[in-house]
Amino acid sequence: MQFEAVEDNEGLRLSWNVWPSSRIDAARMVVPVGALYTPLKQRPAHYQPVPYEPVVCRPPCKGVLNPYCQIDPRAKLWVCPFCLTRNSFPPHYADISPQNLPPELVGTNTTIEYILSRPAATPPIFLFVVDTCLDDADLQALKNTLLGALAVIPPHALVGLVTFGTMVQVHELASTECNKAYVFRGAKEYAAKQIQDMLGIGSSTGPTSPVGQRAPGLPGTPGGPAGGNRAMRFLLPLAQCDLTLTSIIENLQRDPWAVGAGKRPTRCTGVATAVAVSLLETAFPNTGARIMLFLGGPCTEGPGLVVSTELKDPIRSHHDIEKDHAKYHKRAFKFYEALAQRAAANTHTVDIFAGCYDQVGLHEMRHLPGLTSGVIVLSDSFNTHIFKQSFLKMFARDPATNELGMGFNATLEVVTSKELKVAGLIGDAVSLNKKTANVGDTEIGMGGTSAWKFAAITPRTTAAVYFEMANQQAGTPVTPGSRGVVQFVTHYQHASGQMRLRVTTVARHIVDGSAPDIAGGFDQEAAAVLMARIAVYKAELDDAPDVLRWLDRMLIRLCARFAQYRKDDPASFALADNFSIYPQFMFHLRRSQFLTVFNNSPDETAFYRHVFNLEDCNNTLIMIQPPLMSYAFDAEPAPVLLDSVSVKPDVILLLDTFFHILIHHGSTIAEWRAAKYHEQESYANFRALLEAPVADARALLADRFPVPRYVDCNQNSSQARFLLAKLNPSTTYMSGMQYGAQQGQAIFTDDVSLQVFMDHLKRLAVSGNA
Repeated sequence: MQFEAVEDNEGLRLSWNVWPSSRIDAARMVVPVGALYTPLKQRPAHYQPVPYEPVVCRPPCKGVLNPYCQIDPRAKLWVCPFCLTRNSFPPHYADISPQNLPPELVGTNTTIEYILSRPAATPPIFLFVVDTCLDDADLQALKNTLLGALAVIPPHALVGLVTFGTMVQVHELASTECNKAYVFRGAKEYAAKQIQDMLGIGSSTGPTSPVGQRAPGLPGTPGGPAGGNRAMRFLLPLAQCDLTLTSIIENLQRDPWAVGAGKRPTRCTGVATAVAVSLLETAFPNTGARIMLFLGGPCTEGPGLVVSTELKDPIRSHHDIEKDHAKYHKRAFKFYEALAQRAAANTHTVDIFAGCYDQVGLHEMRHLPGLTSGVIVLSDSFNTHIFKQSFLKMFARDPATNELGMGFNATLEVVTSKELKVAGLIGDAVSLNKKTANVGDTEIGMGGTSAWKFAAITPRTTAAVYFEMANQQAGTPVTPGSRGVVQFVTHYQHASGQMRLRVTTVARHIVDGSAPDIAGGFDQEAAAVLMARIAVYKAELDDAPDVLRWLDRMLIRLCARFAQYRKDDPASFALADNFSIYPQFMFHLRRSQFLTVFNNSPDETAFYRHVFNLEDCNNTLIMIQPPLMSYAFDAEPAPVLLDSVSVKPDVILLLDTFFHILIHHGSTIAEWRAAKYHEQESYANFRALLEAPVADARALLADRFPVPRYVDCNQNSSQARFLLAKLNPSTTYMSGMQYGAQQGQAIFTDDVSLQVFMDHLKRLAVSGNA
């Protein structure tokens, strides 16, 4: 089976493409039956949405008509593959026949998207929450970027602005005579009701200011949200308030409160976030909205405080958190988690853009984007290419429709046939606590439900869904040709205002647990990502050594189960082709920043793990085992081993870690470049060699979100550490001394190499103790 082709068509990768018949057999397979599903995966142009409502099975099943349904054209009936109920076709399907099938019954349309008749109640909402405790250059760069974003946000979208420093200002965009703002004290913790009453949007407040003509479907029209009419002073269609909002942003000044010597600015991030969440949850509950939070430093005032204003007090490290020495950590974490749950309950997304050399408290705030499907962008300042390009990419348009490439207010429901049950989901979502008959006893990630909510969804958003087999008895005879069916039903608000339903249905054969077909259906890439997601999820809850020991045990058991070997003979150990790279993925995962926090700040760890849980299979594999390309005079550009032997004086290397794009020049190449040989006409081939990796890096930068950090370095320079940290240390300071010159770059580490790792794995797998 071509796993990549299935992914391109359906947005789906399965760890096992042949399923066992019982739960005991599934446990012996070690890697759980799971799926990496990208609901809004961009599909070939000939797959167009269909403009009608889906045909669904009667409650409580509600499975959607699909190519795996049995149909009776004469009786106008169809049989649901999930609950085996016989359903009648609706009247407009009267002409159905084997030669005249609707699109959803055509065999190639296992994924289909419906345009529903009910439009979204409101257009997309963007609420900017801007930190003004910045230096002048940073503030000006941020203002320019925000003004640039106004040019690409749809005119009908609602926009609002909150600024904060020592105080919080909620700007009234409906005021045309003069700029008005409601001010909140940064040191005070406000209840949601207090904020709503002070803004005049609570249920008991008086009449509102006139706003002028409203766009169709906005609050204030019959059936709009209760507080929406009053909140229209703060959130207006961009077409109505463009000039006012532009004027306010252009005139933003640095926070006027003085910063003493040896002090940090007084920054009330917690109150500002609470005000933004309270404003939206009152005015637009259960409506697609994004709170975009721009941070220039850590919160130092009021609720959500993560560090004091004294510069002599350093912000917490991983060691401080582990030893319970982080004074403000637990209280701040609980405060932001409560805000995240409120935002997620109303399907409001929180995005965090940090522009600061120091930490900003992202570790404590990680649930804000984590539970609401938001994005995180970490940069050194708002004047960097990373921030500017990443922020504008948020508003990129779909080339086919010219609409924003994002969806809102999404729910994902999983329907299964009686052979499977849903164990859980790992991703940036929250549980809807829908306890249907197909919910399993085992919980992996967010379990105990068959439906989850995504406040925002993009073509990159990928969820890891895990299953267990329903049959608990091993050895039960399997009917030849039997198969299990799983359906993923995604309901979301399209950027155009339409409500859409995308349905993906997949079926796989079910065989006896000892059948050789099971091993042949193993997708090692999807399995590595699914296991990595479980490991990262465990790393949030357990100690890192425990997670690494769990990963090692799972790998040893998998190899003992599926490798070919003679007992107690490591030399006889051999893995089939579709298992051979899996141990290599686990080796690099164990060394990665996702599980090993050494040399990373808590904020960086939160950022890396957040992005890891968001991306699809290919991008996640790049994070686990970065590809390395080699450029040399005597060969075409080619991938090489992620190994220290690949570092050579006369070779240029291009490393893509997803978060960094690094061009590494060997020492000889670096000397020639320093001598400017490439500027001479007679060395055109050298100039072409230098330009080739730059062109490839530019292509990678253009497609990636968030925009990666671009590093151009020479061998033995300080920034070469980004490359050396990722390489398999097959040549270290301990090797190559006895027999003369060593091959490749010596790496100063005590980490074991992949070869040593594999030797230990073989010995343990064949010992019979796994």
